[in-house]
This record gives sequence, structure tokens and C-alpha cells, in this order.
Amino acid sequence: MNILNNISAAFWSPDIWLPPNITWDDIKPTSENQYANHLHLIYPLPMAFVLLGIRYALERYCFAPFGKSVGIKYTRTKQAPSNEILEKAYMGKKIKYNQIIGLAKQLDWSERQVERWLRLRRSQDKPSTLTKFCETCWRWTYYTYSFIFGIVILWDKSWLWDINNCYYNYPYHPVTSDIWWYYMISMAFYWSLSFSQFFDVKRKDFWQMFIHHIATIVLMCFSWVGNLTRIGSLVLLVHDCADIFLEAAKMAKYANYQKLCDFIFVIFTLLWIVTRIGIYPFWIIYSTSIEAPKLVPMFPAYYIFNSLLILLLFLHAIWTWLILKIAYNAFNAGQMEGDIRSNSSDDVSDASINNAPLNHTASHANKQNSRQKVQ
Repeated sequence: MNILNNISAAFWSPDIWLPPNITWDDIKPTSENQYANHLHLIYPLPMAFVLLGIRYALERYCFAPFGKSVGIKYTRTKQAPSNEILEKAYMGKKIKYNQIIGLAKQLDWSERQVERWLRLRRSQDKPSTLTKFCETCWRWTYYTYSFIFGIVILWDKSWLWDINNCYYNYPYHPVTSDIWWYYMISMAFYWSLSFSQFFDVKRKDFWQMFIHHIATIVLMCFSWVGNLTRIGSLVLLVHDCADIFLEAAKMAKYANYQKLCDFIFVIFTLLWIVTRIGIYPFWIIYSTSIEAPKLVPMFPAYYIFNSLLILLLFLHAIWTWLILKIAYNAFNAGQMEGDIRSNSSDDVSDASINNAPLNHTASHANKQNSRQKVQ
């Protein structure tokens, strides 16, 4: 027990989390000043399940009917015949050509029959366009709400207009009720995405996005505990803006409004570059790295927080390269090719089944690259 107490004391040491000569008692929530309370970080977990319930209701009673009204159909694929041996071999795994030969001999089938069964079984796991449309509508709804809510609550905040107000008199920054809700709902949304990823449409970037959601939650928790909510609210605002148009472009794609999709994707690309390659590094990162040390005595937690922000900038640079690559491929093709975000991974590629030549494999890879999505 003493060991756990010592670990807890070391972890929550004010020498790590707060500027020099500041203790936790100095920023303890009172009736007059409601500072960030680390115990409140438990609230986003139940709130995440509330959001999942709201999402389910909206998808079923609003988004699905809307999708059908614009011509998106819920199509059921042909079911693969029941086969215990093939089902056991399939199990969502990648099946190599040699395995197909072995299965054909075991079942006394031709290789082509095994391939057809695998294709049918694979198609059963692929979600319908209507399902993907509903998921995208939910994310578009959230990002639109979050950005508008962020603008409304930050409009009269001094740090939106002068970012140095994020550091004046730090850490004595009370958290108002609107900022509290902004933070809690944002964290709840990313928790809900982390949970729902396991039953949503399976994407090729499943684990990358899962890690991204968890990293976002960690960053928000870090800023909350360190009472860095002012700079954290600005980071949230900057990041929600472009995502609205990304989800809108995907919605247009699923509904087969190709020209509208292309137009929105252009807006998304411009907004992404302006906000995440322009405003984020030259306003926020510049402020946290150059201006903050002039106004606030530095402490270990701040260095960690700022390092995470800089790491996020490197991710933005990588994603920007991929977005520009998609835009370049779309320009050459005359339209956005395929889905903006990669679909469910195929368990058996055509190349492995047919033992196709190298040039076919290269062509398949190029198509997959052009269908990547960056978030």
C-alpha cells in the first residue's frame, strides 16, 4: 500500500504539473473559482455511451431515411453457402493461394469454387453504402455542432483574440460552465469513437485511427489536469473546422453526387492547409513554444504538453502530403476515385487468388493509394 501511495504522490507532484511555487491547494476548486477538477475526467465515459445512443437513434430514424431519399439503397449481398471448413479457414484472415489449393483438395472442389465462396463470404462482411453514409452523417453532425459551439462560446473569450491571455496569470484560470461542457463533450465523442470502432465499418487504418483517438483523449486529459484549457480549447476549434467538409465530401460521394463531392473536397483541402499547416503551427505552436516561456515559468508537464502538440503537427504534415496526393490523383482522373477513405480490407486479394503478374499487383496498389483517407 505504501508503494502505491508513494507512486501516486510522485505522479501528482506539483513540481511536475504546475509552475514553481504553485501547489494543488492554490488551484483547488471553490465556490468562487471553479478550476479544472481532475476527478471530472470520469464524466466523459458515461457521456460517451449517451452519445452512442443518440447516434443510434439519429442513424436509424434520420440519416437512413435521408440516405434512401437521395437514392442510396441498402443492398444485401448474396450469402455464401454454409461450410464449416471454409468458415473456419476464413475467420477474417488473409488466405494465401497455397491455402486455397489445400482447401480445394480437402473439399474435393475446384480452386475456382473455393475462390467464389471466399468472394461471397468476403462480400458479406462489407458494409452497405447506406451504412457508411449513416456513419459519415453522424461524424458530420458532431463536427458541425462542435465547431459552431466552439465559435459561440469562445467569441467573447479574451484568448481567442489575444492568445497571450492563455498564459497571463496562469494557472489561475477558472473553467466556466461553457468551457467545461466543450471539453467534456469533446472527450466523450472521442471515447465513443474508440468504442464504436470495434463494430463500425472496418477500415484499413483501423489501428492508426484508434491510436489517434486515444492520443487525442490523452492530450485533452493532460491539458485539463494542467489547467491548460485555454490553449486546449483553441486546438479543438482549429481541428474541427476542416473535418466538417471532409465528412460532407464523403456523404456526397456515397450519394453519387460526384461534382458536389469534388467541389467540397477542394474546400476541405484548402481549409485543411490553412488551419492545420497555417494557423496551427504559426499561431498556436508559435505561441506555446516561443511566447509562453516568456510569460510563464516552465515546468515538466508543460514541456510534455508542448511536445505532444508538436508531434501532432508532424502528423498533420504527413496527412497533408496524403491529401495532396489524393487531390493530384483525382485531378488526373477527372474526379475523386473510389471512396475518400479506404474501404474494408479485402481478406483475399485478386492477385493472391489468381497468382497475377507483378504489373497487376502494382496497379491494384495504386488504386488503393488513391482511395486513402486522411483525418
